[in-house]
Amino acid sequence: MFSNDESNNPSNNPSMQDVIDTCNHQRRTLLKGSIGVATWAAFGGMGLSTGALAKGGHGGNAADPLIGFTPVSANTLPMTDMVSVPAGYSTRVFVAWGDALSHGANWDPATEMTEAQQLRSYGAHTDGMHFFPFPAEPARAGNMHGLLVSNSEYNDPGLVHATLSYSSDEMTAERVDTQLAAHGVNVVEALRPARKGDWKIKRPSRLARRITGKTPMAVSGPAAGHAMLKTPADPSGMRVLGTLNNCANGYTPWGTYLTCEENFNGYFGTTDAAFVQTPHEKRYGVSKGGFGYRWHEADPRFDLRADGQVSNEPNRFGWVVEIDPFDPKSTPVKRTALGRFKHEGAWVVVDDNDNLAVYMGDDERFEYVYKFVSAHKLDKQVGARRMKARHREMLDHGTLYAARFNADGSGEWLALVHGENSLTAANGFADQGEVLIRARAAADLLGATKMDRPEWGAVHPHSREVYMTMTNNTARSAAQIDAANPRAKNIHGHIVRWREAGNRVTATAFEWDLFVQAGDSLDANPDLQGTINGDDYGSPDGLWFDRDGRLWIQTDQAGTATGAYANIGGNVMMCADVTTGETRRFLTAPPNAEVTGVTTTPDGKSMFVGIQHPGEDWTAGFTENSSWPDNGANGPTTASASGPAKPRSAVVVITKDDGGVIGS
Repeated sequence: MFSNDESNNPSNNPSMQDVIDTCNHQRRTLLKGSIGVATWAAFGGMGLSTGALAKGGHGGNAADPLIGFTPVSANTLPMTDMVSVPAGYSTRVFVAWGDALSHGANWDPATEMTEAQQLRSYGAHTDGMHFFPFPAEPARAGNMHGLLVSNSEYNDPGLVHATLSYSSDEMTAERVDTQLAAHGVNVVEALRPARKGDWKIKRPSRLARRITGKTPMAVSGPAAGHAMLKTPADPSGMRVLGTLNNCANGYTPWGTYLTCEENFNGYFGTTDAAFVQTPHEKRYGVSKGGFGYRWHEADPRFDLRADGQVSNEPNRFGWVVEIDPFDPKSTPVKRTALGRFKHEGAWVVVDDNDNLAVYMGDDERFEYVYKFVSAHKLDKQVGARRMKARHREMLDHGTLYAARFNADGSGEWLALVHGENSLTAANGFADQGEVLIRARAAADLLGATKMDRPEWGAVHPHSREVYMTMTNNTARSAAQIDAANPRAKNIHGHIVRWREAGNRVTATAFEWDLFVQAGDSLDANPDLQGTINGDDYGSPDGLWFDRDGRLWIQTDQAGTATGAYANIGGNVMMCADVTTGETRRFLTAPPNAEVTGVTTTPDGKSMFVGIQHPGEDWTAGFTENSSWPDNGANGPTTASASGPAKPRSAVVVITKDDGGVIGS
C-alpha cells in the first residue's frame, strides 16, 4: 500500500552514496568484523575492548560463542507458507489480526471486519513492539506475565472489507471508521501459566486496550497550539484525533511506550479539481490522490481542500506518540519536540551522566537521521511509582539535531533551533514550532546528509554504539532505476553505525562506519554480493539488540524469492555477533510477508516476533500466495470454518526447547 521509493527531497545536500564513494573503506568499512578498538580510542578514548563486546556482556567466557544455533535454510522457490526457526526451537501464533483482546468472540476472518469488532480486537498489520513485565511482581514472574504493546501500521482495505473491488466500490463513513480502528496500537496482557507452557492472552483484562486513528491525543512541546496545527474541529491545536501508520517504536526508562507515525501522507487526498500542491505538502508527499485509501471521499477530516482551504490536518501527524500502557485511562501524547517526519522509530539512550537522547530515522529515500537530546537529566533516585510523573515532560524540552556524515568517517549533529544556523523568519521559519513541523525543510537548509531510507535503529546494551538500517534506495532519480546496476542504486541496503564523542549522548560530534552491506554472495555481479560474514540477506529493516548483545536484523523486501532475491529467498530475521560480524539466519517468513517487530521477556527466554502482511500481492488478490497463519503451520489459530483461510498479520512467540536464552 505504501511506497518509500519516492523522494520528496529537492535539496542539493550530499547523499550517503556520495559520502561512501569518497571514503577510505579500508580504514572504516567493516567487511567481516567490528570497529577497530584503536580507532575508537583515538576518537574520545572510549576504552571498550573487543573482548568485552565478544562476551556480549553476559558474563561468560570470551571464547564462548554468542550465537549457538544452526541456521535455517532460505525460503526459496517453491516457498513454504510458514514461519521456520532452527532445530531446538518452537514457534506458535500468539495473537493475530482480529483476535479479541479482552471481551467477546474472535473475528471470523471469512467475514467483513466492522468497527465494533475491530475496536475490541487485535489490529491489522502488526509492526514494532515491546514487552513490559509487570513492575510490582517478582522478577521471575515478570518473565511469565506482562503487557505486549505493539503497533498496527496499516491495513489492506480489500482484506478488511472482504472485497477485491475496493478501488471502485462506493466509499462510506462506516468503512473509513473501520479502517481507522484497524490502525494504531495494541495493549495485550500476556500470560504464561507454567514455565514450559504456552503463552496466552489473559481474558478478560482491565489493561487490554486499542489506541486507534480516532483516539483523542494531547499535543505537547514547542509546536503545541501552533497555528499550523489548528483546525476548525480543534481551534486550539492541542487535541488530535488518532495516530496513524505506526511503524517502529521505542520505550522509555520510566515505563512508557513510544509509537512512531510514518507514512501518514497516504491517508489524505481531495476531489478538488483546482488542487495545487503547496511546497510544504510536496516536501512530505501529501498529494491529491493519496495512496488509494479514499478516506477523503467520506470523511472531510482527510480532505486536503475542504471548503477550498488548505488543511492543517496532515501537520497533526508524523510525530512520536508517548503512551502509558499500565494506565488504560491515560491520554496518549504527541511529543512535538522530537520533530515531524516519517518516523520509523525512536530509540532512547541514557549515558553515564544521566543525559538522555532519542535516535530516529526518516524512512524515505534521501531523508535524514535525527537525534533529540533532552534538556533534563534522568532522575534514577525516584521510585518506580514516581518515575513517570517525574519525567512526564522529559521529551518536551531539548534540542533536535540532524546528522551530517563526513567522508573521513567523522560526523556532526546539526541543531534545528530557531534563530540559529539560518533557521530564521527571513528563511521561512517563524518560530521553533514551525522548525519542528517542517523538520525536513530545516534539515535541508542545514545540509544534513541524504540517506538511503533510514529505518530502525538499535543501541548496543554495553557500548552504546548506535546501529541504523538503510533499507535500500532503488533509484537516486527516476531515470536512474536500473535492475542491472542495483548496488549503485543500493537494491540490497546496508547498516550504518556510529558512536558519540566521549560516549556522551550530548556530543555534537561522532564517528561512523558501515557495519555491513547486504547482498547475495552467489551473484555473479560483485556489486550485488555484499560484505556479509555468514548467511545472505537484503533490505535490512527491523533492528534490535537483546540483553547479551546479539543484533537481530529483520528484512523487508518483496518476499517472493525471485529476481535479485532468488538465492536470498523471502524475508528473514538474522542474528549477528557485531564483534566478529558472524551472521546466521534464524527465521524465515511466509511468502510476501515482512518480518517486523521483535522483543523478549527480561530473561531472554521467550521472544515475540511480528509477521506482517503475509501473501500481500495486489495482483493475486492476497489469497493465492499465503493462507498463513490459519493454515495451522505454526499451531492452531482462530481460523473460521465458514470460508477459506485469509492471510492475517500475526505475532508469533518463540521458545527454546531446553528452556534456554533465544539465540544462545
